Amino acid sequence: MKFRLLSFLAFFVALTSCFDKASDDGDSAFFGGEIINPKGENVILYNRKGDVADTLLLDAQNRFSHTIKNINAGLYSFRHGGEIQFVILEPKDSVMIRLNTYDFDESLVFTGKGAKKNNYLIKTFLNNENESQKLVKYSQQKDPEEFDAFIKVRHNQELENFRRFKEKANISDYATSIIKANIDYHNYADKEIYPFAYYGENKLVHIKDLPENFYDFRNNVAYNASELSEIFAYSRFLFFHFDNIAVTDFYKNNEFHSKFNRYELSYNKSKLALVDSLVKDKTIKNNLLKYKTREFINNSKSQDEINDMMASYLSKTTSEEDIKYMNKLIASLDNLKPGKGLPDLKLIDINNNEATIADIVDKPTLMYFWSANTKTHYKNSHYRVKELQAKFPKMGFMSININDNPEKFWKETIKQYNFNLDNEYRFENPKEALETLAVYDLYKVIIVDKDANIIHPKANIFSKDFDRVMENLIIRKELVLK
Repeated sequence: MKFRLLSFLAFFVALTSCFDKASDDGDSAFFGGEIINPKGENVILYNRKGDVADTLLLDAQNRFSHTIKNINAGLYSFRHGGEIQFVILEPKDSVMIRLNTYDFDESLVFTGKGAKKNNYLIKTFLNNENESQKLVKYSQQKDPEEFDAFIKVRHNQELENFRRFKEKANISDYATSIIKANIDYHNYADKEIYPFAYYGENKLVHIKDLPENFYDFRNNVAYNASELSEIFAYSRFLFFHFDNIAVTDFYKNNEFHSKFNRYELSYNKSKLALVDSLVKDKTIKNNLLKYKTREFINNSKSQDEINDMMASYLSKTTSEEDIKYMNKLIASLDNLKPGKGLPDLKLIDINNNEATIADIVDKPTLMYFWSANTKTHYKNSHYRVKELQAKFPKMGFMSININDNPEKFWKETIKQYNFNLDNEYRFENPKEALETLAVYDLYKVIIVDKDANIIHPKANIFSKDFDRVMENLIIRKELVLK
């Protein structure tokens, strides 16, 4: 371990020395690093607009290096093995990363000129993720006044910690704005989510009873911050913000005693109208319109309402690519209705044998999906399926990996966690399969009968009523276990 670290430091010194000689014009930046336990053969660098800038191949030591000429200061992103993270790059930076894919975000460390701002940015990402996991508990334990005070104290403490950091680290105004936004919008998002978690849908009418200044922060919101569009905290805020403000419209048009329904058509069309009126940036607007429409379509059982929602969406989006995506989604969902045969997709097993899903299925089967990039999910889903296997021993279970990296990385993960090799598969063509099966949420599972006809196209094994759903299918003889 000590030798490996010294080797990396020597690599870093050599590369940064080369960078210093090559960047006298001051318009370049260096980006390089080392990947421990790689899950692919390259690192993909994306520019500030989210487009692929370069594909950086790993060498025999799993290292890469790249000089970006004529660089503009910006929030760039890099992807490896399906995982993605951000890096602030500015002229004259020489940033090196080191990470272990087994704990991608937690192990990520930056070194070199420009490292301090990036290490602090990662620190805020991890803190946001940790706090987000506690949000339901916070919301259930604290009434509105308490929650308001709690968020203010937490927010102010995070900003104070950042102020102290800036006193020691000389970072640019641009880097300051990115890190501060990541702190701000995480706290703003928690306040937007709060009423849904605290009141629940049945009592959401009480959103009108929140403290008068509960949403004062909205005066500072930027709807068109294109430089933040890839940051999760900002996207999360916007997503729930429009859910929230549309509730006000819902109760303008319905009696206050009306039961709120998050999948009610007029409520969802109101969200699209609000996005259209408040957001001018095309990328941000189109993404919000796409995801809000997709959420509705995926949960609606009325074709007339889907058509109505799509008409509203089409009148507002400017993305032809998104329109094609939505039309494919609608077609896929139509083909996934109960009673229909599962689409003819090919799977590959651990021994590299190819077969269609219908060829493999010979009894009622539950198919669940996982990605090597979501460690907590794939560990929990496999553990949950073990419980279900014990409760429903005559049921079949198929574990399907959705990654598109080389098979050796899939097999390494399976062996590392000792998954049941008889039930493990991966798609021959992951992109096509995910679109065909409308899998954009890893919590989705599909239940089919012994002939691979669909019984339930979208269940969730982690939902509190899943066992009851299964038992009801058996009682109604839709699911026949012999």
